[in-house]
Amino acid sequence: MVPSVFRNAALFALLVLAAACAGRPIVTTSIGNSASAEEYLGYIRQVNGLAGARPDPLLEKAAQQQARYMAETGRMVHTTGSGRDFATRMSQNGVPGPAAENIAHGGMGLAKLFQMWADSPPHRKNMLDPRFTRYGLASASDAQGKRYWALVMGK
Repeated sequence: MVPSVFRNAALFALLVLAAACAGRPIVTTSIGNSASAEEYLGYIRQVNGLAGARPDPLLEKAAQQQARYMAETGRMVHTTGSGRDFATRMSQNGVPGPAAENIAHGGMGLAKLFQMWADSPPHRKNMLDPRFTRYGLASASDAQGKRYWALVMGK
């Protein structure tokens, strides 16, 4: 009888854990390293007289953190929990300044995403800042499949 109680308790705990995990976002970690992301960003920079940018693991980590936070909270913001602003997040992630961040949400592919940012003056300015030579790009989806994007540009 005791083993049955433990088995049922373990099964219940597993079900609770599975239910809790079902609402967690799925983070795509390889976007920043894709040839397509580098090509889209590189093209936007090239037609404006700038060299392309290369993927950077540190910036990608910062982008993943923000994409995940937005998917978990359902909010498209540059701050995170406890009021951490962009500069604080970058500092805590070891990202040397200056840096900039573009965010978006939607089920678009990379071509549409980069076109939206290129058509928006503040986002375009971030991508065309000549100080930035590296980037990190990540996305996360919430439980309903809504996708959140974060691009972090840095030196």
